[in-house]
Amino acid sequence: MRVLGVDPGDKRIGVAISDPTGTISRPLCVIEHQAREKDALRIIEAAIEQGAAMIVVGWALDSQGEIGHSARKSQRLADVIRDHCDLPVKMWDESGTTQDAINSRISVGVSRKKRSGHLDDLAASILLQDFLIHNEDIVKNTEDTHG
Repeated sequence: MRVLGVDPGDKRIGVAISDPTGTISRPLCVIEHQAREKDALRIIEAAIEQGAAMIVVGWALDSQGEIGHSARKSQRLADVIRDHCDLPVKMWDESGTTQDAINSRISVGVSRKKRSGHLDDLAASILLQDFLIHNEDIVKNTEDTHG
């Protein structure tokens, strides 16, 4: 079962997709933020185009695991996605995914100059991979009911 991962941001939204088995994620695209409703419809469109059976939206929880301003914005985006499609929408803590994306580029030897730019889709892939690793049972159960 394919899963679509979403890393919402104030300017850009990173999107990632899993392989058909729901095991490995990869960056898919970056959506320029316009308005919550338009963003949600573009995310749903990507999910349908990719054959996703679930959407995972990242939210940045604070150090105590509490929901702050940024996480509430992510929750509202997820709510609009739910309002417009029947796919299950899960929330997943995305704290640190952008730094992880930077570190992954450093570890494979990408020069500082080439590391600049947007990492939103890579951050979405990291958050999705983390979700897939920790929720193998949810992915498998959803596959049984939607696949």
